[in-house]
Amino acid sequence: MRIVLGIEYDGSRYHGWQAQAGLHTVQSSVEKALSRIANHTVEVVCAGRTDTGVHALGQVVHFDTGSERSHHAWIYGSNTFLPKDIAIRWVKEVPDDFHARYSAVSRSYRYVIYNHSLKPALLRSNVAWHYKALDHERMAEAGSYLIGEYDFTSFRASECQSKTPIRHLTALSVTRQGDYVIMDISANAFLHHMIRNIAGVLIAVGAGLKDVLWAKYVLEAKDRRLGGETAPAYGLYFMEAKYPDHYGIAEMQNPRRLF
Repeated sequence: MRIVLGIEYDGSRYHGWQAQAGLHTVQSSVEKALSRIANHTVEVVCAGRTDTGVHALGQVVHFDTGSERSHHAWIYGSNTFLPKDIAIRWVKEVPDDFHARYSAVSRSYRYVIYNHSLKPALLRSNVAWHYKALDHERMAEAGSYLIGEYDFTSFRASECQSKTPIRHLTALSVTRQGDYVIMDISANAFLHHMIRNIAGVLIAVGAGLKDVLWAKYVLEAKDRRLGGETAPAYGLYFMEAKYPDHYGIAEMQNPRRLF
């Protein structure tokens, strides 16, 4: 059978999602715990691979198993063997044609900036920090020029392995909650470092270092060298992946909304 899990994790201590020899990753931790419950080696596939330091509230993974276990066993049993900063939130059986990555029709992320003259202590590994006052309305206006289907080469990491830089960005909003400036962004898929590079451009606009139209200029230039700095990883959260309705994934998802 094919099993789907919803997972949240604090990525602060991990070298990203993807299993890599000799490195501490989220995937390897999840597979180790699931293998103990299944009593065989389990390999999982995720909706979106996250980089070192990036977090998730609504990561989706699937794996195949011949072992019959209750939902209670998959969730509570696996959580017993997982580190305290990784937790399985829900489980569902799906048809064999479901694929956590390729069946997803969209992915959503949240980028959180602590905007204060003094750096944070308690949340230093869970939010980005910018000491200059940020105008979130200017950031939102700049971000509106990026909504649509475009060539996002200017926001793509040099090591990105995607065959095409074309992505369809369906939503981008920037709001403020007290000292926190929050960017929510959704697309069919994202390029390597695309969200953090977008955040870097919007931060420069919000801080008054660049004009609102600079975001449009960077996009149209199709040149990463003309973009802004890559924003820190630890402010980024994978929030949700959406799938066709017939898989019944939406009814399982209810990611906790931080900030």
